[in-house]
Amino acid sequence: MTEDDSADDDWFESALDDEEAEDTGSDRQDGDRADGESGEAGDWTDDVEDSGGDWMDDIDSEGDGVDAGDDAGGAFGGSDAGSDTNGSALDDSDSGGGAFGEDSDGGAFGDDSDGGAFGADSGDGAFGDDSGGAFDSGGGDSPFGDSGGDSPFEEDFGSAFQSGGDDEFDDEDFESDIPRIDLGIEGLDNMIQGGVPARHLMVVIGSAGTGKTTFGLQFLYHGLQNDENAVFITLEQSHEAIIDTANEWGWNFDEYEAENKLAVVDLDPVEMANSLDNIRGELPQLIEDFDADRLVLDSVSLLEMMYNDPAKRRTEVFDFTRSLKEAGVTTFLTSEASETNPYASRHGIIEYLTDAVFILQYVRGDTTETRLAVEIQKIRNANHSREKKPYEITSDGLSVYQQANIF
Repeated sequence: MTEDDSADDDWFESALDDEEAEDTGSDRQDGDRADGESGEAGDWTDDVEDSGGDWMDDIDSEGDGVDAGDDAGGAFGGSDAGSDTNGSALDDSDSGGGAFGEDSDGGAFGDDSDGGAFGADSGDGAFGDDSGGAFDSGGGDSPFGDSGGDSPFEEDFGSAFQSGGDDEFDDEDFESDIPRIDLGIEGLDNMIQGGVPARHLMVVIGSAGTGKTTFGLQFLYHGLQNDENAVFITLEQSHEAIIDTANEWGWNFDEYEAENKLAVVDLDPVEMANSLDNIRGELPQLIEDFDADRLVLDSVSLLEMMYNDPAKRRTEVFDFTRSLKEAGVTTFLTSEASETNPYASRHGIIEYLTDAVFILQYVRGDTTETRLAVEIQKIRNANHSREKKPYEITSDGLSVYQQANIF
């Protein structure tokens, strides 16, 4: 081997030794770095365990923390440890104060909690099944409890609205300072305690064929039978037609007229509208001179139709009804019903100007025959039934079946 070859081998071996040394140094450095990092992390973890544990223990001792461990009050702890400590916010365990704790004593949503707001078995929970909450089905004082002793909505609450078949009032003990009269309609008078106050202004509203005119004639006939004087003003029929109709019922209006107990006046509605001011001024005096106790106007709807302007119509009708009330006579008006509402008059005025409103209407069913029904809508200063009762137009006039009901 030449000197050059020996030098080359020495260079090669030297290079290998240097490379191994570099590899060894690199490994040593990597290991040291890893050990250093591991050591630092371990030291940080230990510090946290030493210091942080004390911090969390301090918080847990107050019951306000968010402990992940087994202490009572842990937020989501699943163990049973520390169940004697109350106050945790979100514990799933059996802790004493977990918000979602199934067995917690004060959890807001605990299933078995004693004070949880939504606890199923809670004693004080707002929605607990066994609680005294607002919607508890078994709570003693629950306003909606099925068996609550003080509940206003017990199973028999409908009895408060049940109406008996007999609406007849006991008038024997009825006392009133207001003079009262009967209408003379069988069954209907029994639906009014004490009778209608005298000098009231009444109206009956109904469609064609419900018996409005018959109602008015029967009202007058009852007064005539009790030695009262009566006036019948018709805007639809003649004097003779009214007398003949009443005589067909057997009410002998011609005889009462001959005795000056009854006056039947037929007026043309156009003439009445044109001279309403004069009539309104003279009517109270005529009623006083005739000493009338009862008056019927059939019908006020024709008088209302004479005025196209709604404001004018209301003013004229109001002034006319006021003059009747000032005359001191008990007045009965008839009115056509609205085409769309059986409880309103055609023009929707007269029911607001009168003291009493009676509704006559047809009741039509799918399987039953058409029937007639009467209802008292209002009577001022009188207690009355509000039930709808069937009636018929018989040979004796209108007869209300006060014991029957409309189905």
